[in-house]
Amino acid sequence: MLAAAQRLRRRDEFTTAVRGGRRAGRGAVVVHLTLPASPDLDQPASAAPSARAGFVVSKAVGGAVVRNQVKRRLRHLSRERLAALPAGSTLVVRALPQAADRSYQRLGVDLDKAIAAARGV
Repeated sequence: MLAAAQRLRRRDEFTTAVRGGRRAGRGAVVVHLTLPASPDLDQPASAAPSARAGFVVSKAVGGAVVRNQVKRRLRHLSRERLAALPAGSTLVVRALPQAADRSYQRLGVDLDKAIAAARGV
């Protein structure tokens, strides 16, 4: 489970991340990643906002049970990867219909590849 400070909840937060971030799709996921402009050296590291994530799983993925299962998997996978992103980053993960049939490990590989592509690594 993600902490409340690490979750995107409002529509404008999602819109800002999707429109202003880099997009990369790999396998069954598409990620929109917004990196902070530059680190503020005057601000202590503890005051810097943590990386945040949000998830979009449409009805095209499946029924409510399948959508929630995919969302839980992506949430858990993202929690592990948020620590590697710079503080202040925003990550939106959109599940494609193929995500319903992917295993947990394969979703993790797709997510890793998509994040690496969005970061330009």
